[in-house]
Amino acid sequence: FDRDEAGVEKNYRVMVEAYERIFTRLGLVFRVVEAETGIIGGKFSHEFMALASTGEDLILVCDHCGYAASQEKAEVGGTPTAGPEAAGEEPLEQVATPGQKTVEEVCQFLGVEPRNLIKTLIVEADGEPLAVLIRGDRELNAGKLQRYLGGEILDLAGEAVIEQVTGAPVGFAGPVGLDLRIVADHSIREIRNGVTGANEIDAHLVHVRTGRDFPDPEYADLQIAGSGDSCPRCGDPLREIRGIELGHTFKLGTKYSKALQATYLDSEGNEQPIIMGCYGIGVTRTIAAIVEQNHDEHGIIFPLAVAPYQVHIVPVEITDEALRIRAEEIYQVLSERGIEVLFDDRPERAGVKFKDADLIGIPIRITVGKRNLEKGMVEVKLRKEKEPRREQIDTVCKKVEELVRSFPKENGIS
Repeated sequence: FDRDEAGVEKNYRVMVEAYERIFTRLGLVFRVVEAETGIIGGKFSHEFMALASTGEDLILVCDHCGYAASQEKAEVGGTPTAGPEAAGEEPLEQVATPGQKTVEEVCQFLGVEPRNLIKTLIVEADGEPLAVLIRGDRELNAGKLQRYLGGEILDLAGEAVIEQVTGAPVGFAGPVGLDLRIVADHSIREIRNGVTGANEIDAHLVHVRTGRDFPDPEYADLQIAGSGDSCPRCGDPLREIRGIELGHTFKLGTKYSKALQATYLDSEGNEQPIIMGCYGIGVTRTIAAIVEQNHDEHGIIFPLAVAPYQVHIVPVEITDEALRIRAEEIYQVLSERGIEVLFDDRPERAGVKFKDADLIGIPIRITVGKRNLEKGMVEVKLRKEKEPRREQIDTVCKKVEELVRSFPKENGIS
């Protein structure tokens, strides 16, 4: 909660930086991306995305300037200009398209590319119908449209409304002769001989040209961004990557405080609405992201910061008393030094224990075996490394403690 924009901006940045340190300490590879505020609302928000090919979210990034945004939020840079007039440009013509309603059906029937088709969507913004135009091979971003219109409620119009305002059923709407407010994505500026609905059942118009056959509409960035689109900051092509959402920060403004009459008295004694922000980390999905980024064919490779135990002691033969006593001594010393230790005292074969150790992924494994023990040695293996190392049994606890304590410095955390 803050009293002014300066305060909320400062605290929002503090929280974003804290989240960045948290996810860095967890050993995650992540990106902070601009994001839609969604139903929570507010002025703007950021998502923290762990990069993973299996992620459920699509992110658009620019490798040149560092711009990054969720697909729902990503802007498309550059403003297409109208192409040159086609030589021998043909006049507007209506053609019969019986039963052809979808982009795919119309394009196949008329032998044209989807990029030459002008899709006309009838929507209702706060109850008022309007037409939205977008190129046939692109999809409308409802969030961008709602922000442009500045309304509260946005819905696709129902069949009855579409027929009422266009005079035709769903699938045959077009901007020519349409007595509605028309908003268009920049992508249709390039279309010189387009195809669109004729506002008449089983009919479309061909050789459509914006400005000649219908007035120039209001233009805005309304499409869902994709790979290859221009970066809104530098113009370089955007690239798609996938991510798992770890956390979300919101600058809410006064949306909720005004509704709840949550106010404070300013220095002059006047009531002012509190300015709000909200912040959250998805703990369980963060663990899932850590595993997704830290594993191999054998199992999990937990970073030290989040491992359920830091050290895994595996006595090869638990029934060998001398071996068991030595393993228990190591366990006791490490535990007394504040290190979290898992002791595998199961009467299983060594191969089973090693398989399970790899599967659950404790960062450091100490193997106490008869042959090494006879030489005063034990085996220390880091889960993230292929080969083990041998350490003197009298110094192994000190060496392992040093490994554990060195973790923060390795991750740049003071």
